[in-house]
Amino acid sequence: MSVIIPTFNRSSFLTRSINSVLNQTYNDFKLIVVDDGSIDNTNDLINSNYQNIIYLHQNNKGVSSARNLGINTTQSEWIAFLDSDDEWHPKKLELQIKELKKNPSYFICHTNEKWIKNGKHLNQKNKHQKYGGWIFDKCLSLCCVSPSSIIIHNSVFKNCGIFDENFPVCEDYELWLRISSKYKFLYLQDKLITKYGGHSDQLSTKYWGMDRFRIEALYKLIDVGKLSFENLKIAKKMLNHKTKIYTDGALKRGKMDEAQNYLNRLKLIN
Repeated sequence: MSVIIPTFNRSSFLTRSINSVLNQTYNDFKLIVVDDGSIDNTNDLINSNYQNIIYLHQNNKGVSSARNLGINTTQSEWIAFLDSDDEWHPKKLELQIKELKKNPSYFICHTNEKWIKNGKHLNQKNKHQKYGGWIFDKCLSLCCVSPSSIIIHNSVFKNCGIFDENFPVCEDYELWLRISSKYKFLYLQDKLITKYGGHSDQLSTKYWGMDRFRIEALYKLIDVGKLSFENLKIAKKMLNHKTKIYTDGALKRGKMDEAQNYLNRLKLIN
C-alpha cells in the first residue's frame, strides 16, 4: 500500500497529518509526500524530521497534479490519500483493510468523518451523509466521498482514469462520479478521519460558485457516453437542476449573457 499526501504551503499542518499516518496500527505501507511547489519551510520540515518517507517535489500545478504524481510513482496494489490539513484515526488503515479482506468484491473503501472548524466540532449536515454500495446517484448532488477517507485499488485508476487536472476544485466530485458509475463503494460508519476547516487557504474559499465546476463535471461525464441508461437519465436530471439554480443566480447578478450561454448549452444535451 502507498499513502499519498499532497501539500502546498501547509508546513504548519503537515506534521500532524504525517504523524497520523506513521502512528497507524497497520504499518505495511510506504508514505509519499508530494510537495506542490511550496515556498514555506516544508522542504526543511520533511528532510529534518522524516527520513523514511518518499518526498517528491514539483512546480505548483494544483492538488490533482500532486495526487496524480503520487499515483503514477507508486506500483502499490492499494492507494490511500490524506490531505495535508486532515488527520487519521490510529486504526483507520487497519479497520479498512480488515473490511476489504472480508468483502473481496469491493475495490474502494471510504469512511465517515469528524469535522472541526475554528476549534469547534461541527455536526454533520444531512446533505453530507455518507453511503455505501452503488452510490452514483448519491454522488451527483455534491461530493459525498472524502479523498482522505479512501482506500482504492490501483486497477480502478487504470479502468477509470486519475484526477482531472483541468479542475482546480471539485476534482474529487468529478472523479467519484466516474468511478461510482462502474464500482460500488464499501463504507465504514466509524469516524476515522478528522477534517479541519476554517483556514484561509482552503480551495473551497478561494473559488466562488462551486456548482460551476460540478456542472462541467456532469457535462464531461455525459459527453463521454459510457453511462448506463438509468445513470444517464439521473445525471441529465441533476445537470438540469444545477444549471437552473446557477442561471437563476446569474440573472439576479445581472449576468444575462452568462445565463443564456448556460441555457443554450443545456439545450444541446436535452
